[in-house]
Order: sequence, then C-alpha cells, then structure tokens
Amino acid sequence: MLRQFPWRQLLALFLIFLVFTCLWAEAQQDRLAEEVIRLHVLANSDSAEDQALKLAVRDRVLEEARPLLASAADAGEAASVLRSHLGYLAYHAGNEIRSQGYRYPVTVALEDTWFPTRVYDNAALPAGTYQALRVVIGSGEGHNWWCVVFPSLCLPAVSESSLQTAVLSKGEVGLVTQDTPGYVFRFKTVELWETLKHTLSGPQK
Repeated sequence: MLRQFPWRQLLALFLIFLVFTCLWAEAQQDRLAEEVIRLHVLANSDSAEDQALKLAVRDRVLEEARPLLASAADAGEAASVLRSHLGYLAYHAGNEIRSQGYRYPVTVALEDTWFPTRVYDNAALPAGTYQALRVVIGSGEGHNWWCVVFPSLCLPAVSESSLQTAVLSKGEVGLVTQDTPGYVFRFKTVELWETLKHTLSGPQK
C-alpha cells in the first residue's frame, strides 16, 4: 500500500498534521494563560539569606494581594485590580525587606513573562508566556519562585477540586491535571511547542 502512496503525499500529510498540532497547542496555552495570573518573585542572589528573604517577601505579597483579589470574577478583573495596586504591593514588599534587616530596593510590575513547566503533586502548568505579578528584589540575580496568584493556587500541592472551584474551565482543568484521558499527550504537546517557540525567540530575562 505504501508503494501506491507517494512519499510526497506522506510528507504533505505529516506537515499538515504538524501545523494543526502546533495551532492546537498554541490555542490551548493561550486560553489557559488568559485565565491565570502567575506570581514571580526573584531573589537578590542565591545566598541562603537572600533566598529566605525571597520567601518572606512572597508571603507578604500574597497576604496583601488575597483580599484585593477576593471579589475578582476573572483574570481580566484581577489584572486591573493588581495594576492599580502595584505601588501598594511594592510598599508592603519594601516594608517586609526592611523588617528583615535589609535595604534592597524592590520593584513590582504586571507583565508578560515566560515560564518553564511547573509541576505540583498532582497537577502542572505547561510552559508558556503568562501574565505575571513580577517582584524583583535587589539585583534579581537569584533563583526565582513562582505560583498562581489568580486564582489563588499558591499551595504545595494543587488539587483538581481547587482548580475546578477556581475560574478554569473543564477543558483547562483537563490540561493541567493528570487524571484526564490523553493528559500526557496533550500536556507534552503544549509544553514542547511553547518551549520550542521560546528557544527560537532567543534568550529573555
């Protein structure tokens, strides 16, 4: 049968499949990115002291952000709230730094940021570009820390029920939880495509 099917047609079918797979992966990640806002905290350095400070600042920013976002109906509304309170969050982050005995400057911004895959105990977020509340302590040269500030999923383990009670749709929950049929193929497809895009676009800070 293969003799009756020229290799050019096989190649054309493969390329068509590849194009549609990439378009599907792009759409999946775009939809997921529209529903969540990540939190990205960068430490001043990798010293034990600066890494501990990073976690203290993280906790303070989350403490101040949670009541602000409590009534947000979706990621767009949450982004609007965060954008109007960037100075407020920076002020409290700075207070936490000073209370820990440091004088580092801190900046807080809401911006598109590329993230590698983040794996929790029973869920994961695929690599890709997400809107993020980005907190940079000092020179921001240390290891970073990230989670999801909206919906509030900054937990050691994210459960499927916590995702379902957030603003994610059933399809989006199915992409990030391992208990759904086809999870591995769907997730890996999105992860590989987004990682390839990021690699081809060149290094980004």
